[in-house]
Amino acid sequence: MDPYESVVERQIREAQERGEFDNLPGAGKPLKGLGESDDPDWWVRQLVQREGLDMTGAMPPVMALRKEAAGFPESLLDLRTEESVRAVLEDFNHRVKLDRLRPAVGPFPPMLARTVDVDDLVAQWKVLRAEQAEAAQQAEAARSPVSPVVAAGESGSWWQRLLGMLRGR
Repeated sequence: MDPYESVVERQIREAQERGEFDNLPGAGKPLKGLGESDDPDWWVRQLVQREGLDMTGAMPPVMALRKEAAGFPESLLDLRTEESVRAVLEDFNHRVKLDRLRPAVGPFPPMLARTVDVDDLVAQWKVLRAEQAEAAQQAEAARSPVSPVVAAGESGSWWQRLLGMLRGR
């Protein structure tokens, strides 16, 4: 026993003598993530991955704009009208143009994000929306116990539609 042994070191030594560290999971195996690369920020990458963090806010603005553009037109599917899609895309182009006004820093030329073709993306959005609506309609038809005549838009109250179903229309 060392006369200068701290309280913590004494507790660890006594636990080892009692065998409390024997047969622990991972005993004798290397620690994960050590020695795999020379990346000084390995711990930050592991934290982001483990916690599922969105690092878009920590990106340089031009990289965030490029990432946003890469998601078009799929990221626009929640929008209901063509006008709202055009507004989002025109706002994006405006932000790209504002980003180009930033002064260059360092010896290298600045990175730039491209503006998007609003009309082309609106056309792509329309195609995707139509496909999405058709898929939703097919899924609803597969789940619905209503007859095809009623599903096709037969008018009348709910009980008239029910009677039509019972009659085998």
